[in-house]
Amino acid sequence: MAVISGCRCGSQLPTTEDMNESIIAALQARFGEQTCKVQVTRDAMPTCWVPADKIVAVLQYLKSDVNMPYRMLYDLTAIDERAYKRAQNGHIHFDFAVVYNLFSFERNDFLRLKVGLRGEYPNLPSITHIWPAANWYEREVYDMFGIRFDGHPLLKRILMPTTWQGHPLRKEHPARATEMGPFRLFDEKVDREQEALQFRPEEWGLKRQSDDSDFMFLNIGPQHPGTHGVLRIILQLDGEDIVDAVPDIGFHHRGAEKMGERQSWHTYIPYTDRIDYLGGVMNNLAYLLAVEKLAGIEVPLRAQVIRVMLCEFFRIASHLVWYGTFAQDVGQLSPVFYMFTDRERIFEIIEAVCGGRMHPNWFRIGGVAQDLPNGWDKLVREFIKYFPPKLREYDKMVMQNAIFKARTVGIGIYTLEEAIDWGVTGPGLRACGLEWDMRKMRPYSGYENFAFEVPTAANGDCYDRALVRIEEMRQSLRIIEQCLEHMPAGDFKSHHPLATPPVKQYTMHDIETLIHHFLNVSWGPVIPAGEAMSCIEATKGWNGYYLISDGNTSPYRVRVRTPSFPHMQMIPYISRGYTVADLLSILGGMDYVLADIDR
Repeated sequence: MAVISGCRCGSQLPTTEDMNESIIAALQARFGEQTCKVQVTRDAMPTCWVPADKIVAVLQYLKSDVNMPYRMLYDLTAIDERAYKRAQNGHIHFDFAVVYNLFSFERNDFLRLKVGLRGEYPNLPSITHIWPAANWYEREVYDMFGIRFDGHPLLKRILMPTTWQGHPLRKEHPARATEMGPFRLFDEKVDREQEALQFRPEEWGLKRQSDDSDFMFLNIGPQHPGTHGVLRIILQLDGEDIVDAVPDIGFHHRGAEKMGERQSWHTYIPYTDRIDYLGGVMNNLAYLLAVEKLAGIEVPLRAQVIRVMLCEFFRIASHLVWYGTFAQDVGQLSPVFYMFTDRERIFEIIEAVCGGRMHPNWFRIGGVAQDLPNGWDKLVREFIKYFPPKLREYDKMVMQNAIFKARTVGIGIYTLEEAIDWGVTGPGLRACGLEWDMRKMRPYSGYENFAFEVPTAANGDCYDRALVRIEEMRQSLRIIEQCLEHMPAGDFKSHHPLATPPVKQYTMHDIETLIHHFLNVSWGPVIPAGEAMSCIEATKGWNGYYLISDGNTSPYRVRVRTPSFPHMQMIPYISRGYTVADLLSILGGMDYVLADIDR
């Protein structure tokens, strides 16, 4: 079974202020003050501007040489700065900026580096030789912004079709279909698109044959059932053994970041539900924490506890989908029906509280949409009593099943060092032995007030990843029970003027609140200029939003960092040498959804 123990390492860490000063001082001492120009941000994350010709050396130093290194490349993205009018708090105006977000487990802190670029289609050195996880991130920046990375092993589009014209996250690219004219599908276009979908191994750096055999190339997808979303994986096979794999994503890409830059801060909330569409309101929380940092909004204690309770319900619901479909992927059909029935019980509670089920979009800037309804506690109490025996039953049915063990034990192994190098977070990281949960180590929304344990395992295989998730459901149940027994009184939403919308009951009593309500619903709040990032322990790993405001009613830049994107990138690395049947175990044990990858 998984090793369960309390989190102990956080208490020995230095303060955030000390760490920020120490890393800035270390960079300036090593590379000079001109190499690390500090920018003040709303989230107080240490942020530096680094010249393009120094970025590789700086990143190599931060990963390998600095005291308490930044071993994880958490995210890599870009900003089209050409329409960004405000230059303040150390912000330097460029045409484009490439942003590197690093994380240090020893410091328990993030570091943001920015590289300013000028020109219509600028270029920058690739860092794929430092972090393998940079491969897809650099391809995404090239695809979305047109920024080239010199030395990248295979710089081509990743989310958009290869025939797409333009780069969608540049400001001149249309944000709506109505801005692009009527769609026409001519025969010539059909032929061109079909030709672009043809797989040619040489274009991906793959050989057609070895010294003693010819390789076979097998298309898995694009399909949904066995791949948990519209995914295509091209396998290079020697018999049944996987020589290499090419994941082809983008079929589910809907432009979530582009939509965030055209919506108001408030009206974007429902869009977040559809990213990890199994995570429900947990997507709302990741987004709203960043908005609330920008606006300086403090969420009332009751609203925090309500948020925590709903998030943990969705964690269990998401894990139940994973649990049942994982068993189905390896040939066990019955569990998915039992577990989806239990998920329906959770949705009955969600529906009673929020009025919606999978996508309730119920959280708001500064709190939640409404207070808890009468009778909510009875529904929660009944589920807490009902669910533990069901988990024990599923342990016997699935985890102790000899065939399930044969299909998962020792399959898809990666080490802790490899997990960090590839940006693996959540249960996939804890299954390698690292007791790291953002709810414990960097608490948010009042998680520091709850008693729960962080499950870990040691082998880093498909079976251990399953053990961690199953124990997480039991810990989520503990948290929900504490919410039930200790739900505080008070407001369910902040009275801050930027909380959207104001509490409805007050609009019936004074004209100022009514006007405020009308303006905030029709236009949305004006969030102060600045930038902030959030990071939560979502159902599949670390989920974060990086938001930039230029003091308007809409975000200037919305970046969604999802856990499934780096996880899927690792598929070729952990599949080589296994069989086609093993690939289904590896995919099932990973727990991803394509909307979380493609956004």
